[in-house]
Order: sequence, then structure tokens, then C-alpha cells
Amino acid sequence: MMKRETFPIASIYVPLKRRSTLDQGRVDTIAQSMLESGQTTPILVREDGARFVLVEGLHRLEAARSLGENTIVGFRVQARKH
Repeated sequence: MMKRETFPIASIYVPLKRRSTLDQGRVDTIAQSMLESGQTTPILVREDGARFVLVEGLHRLEAARSLGENTIVGFRVQARKH
């Protein structure tokens, strides 16, 4: 079972292909929800050396960043072998 961890936002890399799907309207909506209720759904990251790579949760990550947060709650997942 995965356990929740707190990750520094500055150490999370977002791949360019994933970043291209960013919808600012969704970010604003999620940021408002975070202000009212906190972060309800963790993001998913995988380790890549000294940093983490975002697997799932771009809009939550960007909402937290827009609110000035330094950390975000998430789960660490294993990289898939191809």
C-alpha cells in the first residue's frame, strides 16, 4: 500500500508533453477548492535521481504553486519498465 508523503514543489519536474495539457481554468477552480477544503487528492510522482517527475496531478500541482505553497501531498510510484 502506498503512503502519503509531502514533496517539495520545487523538486517536481513536469515533462513538456504533460505541461502542454495545462488548462488555467481548471487550475483556478482547483486552487479555490484547495483554499476552502485543502488538498483532497494526492498527486503521483516517480523518483528520477535527486528530483521527482510528475506522473499524475498537473492541475493540482499548479494550483498549489499558484497559492504559494512550497510542498504538496502525493504518492511515490515506481517507474514502469518498457
